[in-house]
Amino acid sequence: MVLVTKVIVRLMRKPETVKTILAIYESSEDAGRTVAEITAHAITPVAVEMLDGVMPRMVEEATHAGYPMDAAAVLLIELEGIREAVEEQVEQVRQACTVCGAREFRVARTAEERDLLWKGRKNAFGAVGRVSPTYYVQDGVVPRTKIAPTLHFIGEVALRYGLTISNIFHAGDGNMHPIILFDARKPGEMEKARAAGMEILAWCIDAGGSITGEHGVGMEKNELMAKLFPPETLEAILRLKMLFDPNARLNPGKVLPTGRGCLEIRQAPLSAGSAVY
Repeated sequence: MVLVTKVIVRLMRKPETVKTILAIYESSEDAGRTVAEITAHAITPVAVEMLDGVMPRMVEEATHAGYPMDAAAVLLIELEGIREAVEEQVEQVRQACTVCGAREFRVARTAEERDLLWKGRKNAFGAVGRVSPTYYVQDGVVPRTKIAPTLHFIGEVALRYGLTISNIFHAGDGNMHPIILFDARKPGEMEKARAAGMEILAWCIDAGGSITGEHGVGMEKNELMAKLFPPETLEAILRLKMLFDPNARLNPGKVLPTGRGCLEIRQAPLSAGSAVY
């Protein structure tokens, strides 16, 4: 639940200079390590996006944005600000990418090239249909220093379940979006995809992160809330919800786990007509 009491808006001038970079890798983990390396240089890009696995190829086939078809991963990095500062940051980012094993470092030369690279990223989800009839998107968060081991773990999950899992995510803030490809027409495939997704989210919690960065909890992840928060916190969330929604009419059955962690639910098992929180 989110309570908004005030919104402050600041109008800002357009930046003097914008630089968009495409760093290309032979390893997803090397791309993940680069994010921590950039942070270590005290650089805060406007955006750091990552695509790995089959995603660069699918995006290129769909948009012809200039993504390499054979790369294991790419980072899309954007810097903006005063010209001299941005130029210095570009060289620092180049150094970070090189240290972490980037095979190529491209800087968009024109606004058209920059727009094309972003077109590829923004149309990435639509490109998935070229290789899979259905896909399952997750939304975990990990510290930036844990991106590389998280990518390694996701690779292990993919092998264990016999699934193809690629990643499209906001690497700058550790917001992971594993794309689990599966065919819902095949018996058991959907169940495997869901189980793989839950393993990845549980890993995110153990890595010091969370089960959601922007997509929310809903009914899909509510049972993992008991792993993320202690019972006392879950009960405080429940009491806050009851304060504004005593009859459980707003999104019943979402966010909170349905069998544990909530004092009222534990003490009073649901009967016909009972409110579900």
